[in-house]
Amino acid sequence: MNKHQAPITLASLHTPVRHDSGPKHVAGAAEYIDDMVEPEGTVHAYLALSSRPHAEIVGIDFSLVNDYPGVLGVLTAEDIPGENDVSPSHKHDEPIFAQGEVHFWGQPLFAVVAETRDQARRAAHRALVTYRDLPFIADVRQAQAEGGKLVTEPLKLERGEVDAGLAAAPRRLKGSIRIGGQDHFYLEGQIAMAVPGEDEDVTVYSSTQHPSEVQLMVAQVLGIRQHAVTINVRRMGGGFGGKETQGNLFACVAALAAKKWNRTCKIRPDRDDDMTATGKRHDFVVDYDVGYDETGKIQAVDAVYAARAGFSSDLSGPVTDRALFHSDNTYWYPAVRVRSEPLYTNTVSNTAFRGFGGPQGILAAERWIEDIAYALGKDPLEIRRRNFYGTDTDNVTPYHQVVEDNIIHRLVDELEASSDYQARRAAIIDYNQGSSILRKGIALTPVKFGISFTATWYNQGGALIYVYKDGTVQLNHGGTEMGQGLYIKVAQVVADAFGIGLDSVKVMTTSTGKVANTSATAASSGTDLNAMAALDAARQIKERLVRHAAKLHKVSEAEVHWVQGGVQAGATYVPFGELAASAYLNRVHLSAAGFYETPKVHWDRATGRGRPFYYYSYGAAVSEVTIDTLTGEYTVDRVDILHDVGRSLNPAIDLGQVEGGFIQGMGWLTTEELVWDDKGQLRTKAPSTYKIPLASDVPPIFNVKLADWSSNREPTIGRSKAVGEPPFVLAISVVEALSMAVASVADYRLAPRLDTPLTPERILMGCERLKREARG
Repeated sequence: MNKHQAPITLASLHTPVRHDSGPKHVAGAAEYIDDMVEPEGTVHAYLALSSRPHAEIVGIDFSLVNDYPGVLGVLTAEDIPGENDVSPSHKHDEPIFAQGEVHFWGQPLFAVVAETRDQARRAAHRALVTYRDLPFIADVRQAQAEGGKLVTEPLKLERGEVDAGLAAAPRRLKGSIRIGGQDHFYLEGQIAMAVPGEDEDVTVYSSTQHPSEVQLMVAQVLGIRQHAVTINVRRMGGGFGGKETQGNLFACVAALAAKKWNRTCKIRPDRDDDMTATGKRHDFVVDYDVGYDETGKIQAVDAVYAARAGFSSDLSGPVTDRALFHSDNTYWYPAVRVRSEPLYTNTVSNTAFRGFGGPQGILAAERWIEDIAYALGKDPLEIRRRNFYGTDTDNVTPYHQVVEDNIIHRLVDELEASSDYQARRAAIIDYNQGSSILRKGIALTPVKFGISFTATWYNQGGALIYVYKDGTVQLNHGGTEMGQGLYIKVAQVVADAFGIGLDSVKVMTTSTGKVANTSATAASSGTDLNAMAALDAARQIKERLVRHAAKLHKVSEAEVHWVQGGVQAGATYVPFGELAASAYLNRVHLSAAGFYETPKVHWDRATGRGRPFYYYSYGAAVSEVTIDTLTGEYTVDRVDILHDVGRSLNPAIDLGQVEGGFIQGMGWLTTEELVWDDKGQLRTKAPSTYKIPLASDVPPIFNVKLADWSSNREPTIGRSKAVGEPPFVLAISVVEALSMAVASVADYRLAPRLDTPLTPERILMGCERLKREARG
C-alpha cells in the first residue's frame, strides 16, 4: 500500500472501445461451435425435410437410409421420450418431427445419425416418403379468402371514437400495402453440439439467443428436469432474432442423439436447408382507412395488420402485437383502431427478426402519411411534422401509454438542417423536370421505438461476478453475444464500477449453469437488463470491500472512497488487487449474484391498455436516391442519420449498430425477396437467389451521428438507450425516397403506393403504372 500513490486513469465507460472479439473476428480466431474440437467418438445428425407444403404422410421406408455406410440409426417422433414439441408459445403446435401430416415444404420428418456429417446428410435424402397431398394456403390474401384461420389470439388496440372520426373527417383515403418478409441470413447457420453426461445430464453448446428456453425445450423433449441440462453460448455468428426460438429444434435433436447413443452429437444444416426449415420475418398485408383534414392533420385511423404466421404460433402473437404498438410511429391519432390477424398458412412458421413486428407497423404508418402528402400536393415531411406527438398534450398512444420523453421535434429539426434537406429537395425537383430517364428522390423519416419486452416477465436480468485474489474479475451474465457488442458494454460497466482496467475483466461464456432463468437477448434490452444486473452484483461486492477497508485501515466507511485503480481509505490509497488479496485473508466474500427488474412496465392484453415500454428510442434519417425509369435500377446516393441512444456507453459500438441496422433494413426493403413457387417450395434459399446487401450497396455518402445531447430520463445503465432494433427502421427513408422518384413520372400528382421489397422490377412497374394513370 502506498499512501501517496496517485490514482490511475482507467475510465472506459461512455468512451469508444473496440469490440472485445474484434481482432479475433478479422483474424479468423474467434471460436464458434463448428470450430470447437470434437470429442472422440462424436457423431453427426442431419434432418430430412418434407417435399410437400401440406400432405398426409402415408408411409416412410427407411431401408435405404439404414443400409447407408456409417449410419447409426434414425430418430423419429417415436424416439422422443418426452414431448414432441418445441413451441415457444407452449401451444403444442410445433413438433420436432412431423407425425401423420406435414404443414409446410421443409418441415422436419426425421433425423439421421451417422459417423460423419456427410454420411448423415446423404443418407437423409434416401428415405422413400409416400404422401397424400392436401390443399395448401400460400399467403395472406389466400388465408383471408379461405376464412382467416389464426395461429393465436389476435389483438385490438383502440382509443377514441374511430367511426365518428372517419365519418366527420373532411377527407378520407383507403388503401393497402404488402410488406415483404426477410431471411436472417446469419453468417453462422443453426448449429448445436450435445455432450452426454452421467445420469440424466447433458451439456449443449447451442447457437442461441435464449439459452434458458433451449434448456427448457431439451428437458421437455428428453422428459427430464431442467437442472440436468446445461446450455453454453460463447458467441453466435449473427442472430437478428433468428436464434431466439429457431435453435430449439437443433439443440433438441443433438441432445436426443447424444443421450440415445451416449456419444457427443453435432448437427449443422446446409444453408439451403437452414433457410427452408427455419422461420423468417413476417410478411404483412395492411389494409387501412384514414380520415384527415385539408392541412394533412390525421383525424382517425382504422387498420388491419394481417401477417403470414406460417403453420404454428411460434412468436407470431407478440410479433403482430408489436406491429400494432408501432402503428403510430411518431404520430398522434385522435382516434385509432388497429387489429392484428396472425394467419395460418402452409409455410414455415415465421418468427422473431430485428424489430419484432415494429418495422412493419411503422412502414404502414409511413404509407398513409405518404398518401396524404400526395393527395394534398405537399412534402411528406410537412405532413409528418403536422402529426408528431406533442410533449404535454396529444401524447397518448393507441395502447394508452403517455409519451413522456418525446424528442422527435428536435431530432428532425437538427437533421433537416444538417443534411440541407430543403435545398436538396428543391434541387431534386428541378433536376427531375429536366431529366427524362434518370429521376431522383429524397425523404426524411422519423422513428419512435418502444423498449422493453411486452411479455412483462422477460424484463429481468441476472449476473454473477467473481473477484479473485489478484484483483481480476470474472463476469457472468444472462445475455448472449452475437456480434452486437453486449459483452464489451457490460464489461465496461463492471470495470468502471470497480475502477479497474478492462483487461482485468474477463467475460465468461453465457451458461445456464452460472446464471439461471435468463431472458432472451432480444427486444434491444440486452444491455439494459444484464448491465444493470452486473452493476448490482458489483455493488454488493463493493459494499463488502468498503466495510473491509474501513476496518483494516481504522477509518469510517464514509472515509472510504472508490477511485480509479482501487480505494482511498482515509489518507491511504489501496490498489484493487491488494484490496482483494487482503479481503480474502480476512474472509470477505468476493462473489455476488446480481439481479435487475425493469420498473414501471405493465401490460393488460385483454384491455389493450398499459405501459408496455419503459422508454422510447428516437431517430431520423434522410435518404437520397436515383432511379432509371427505363430499367427500374437505382442507387442510394446519400444517407444522413441522427440517432438517439441516450448517453452512449460505447459510441464506437453504437455507431456500428446504427450503420449495420440501417443497411440490414435497406436490404429488407429493397433487394431481399422471398419467393415461393406454385408448389409451395421456397425458391430463394441461397446467396445465388436471395440478395442481401453487399459492401458496394453502402451509400457512398453515409453520414451517421449520435444525438450526443440526449440522456435517458429513466435511470437506465449510464442513462443510455437501446440501440439494436430502432436504427433498422430508419431504412424506411429509402422507400420514401424511391417513392418520390417514381412519383415524379406523374409530376407528383399520384401516390406511388409501392409494395416492398422495392426491387428494380417493382420500381419499373411502378413507373409504368403511374404513367398510365397520369394519362387517364
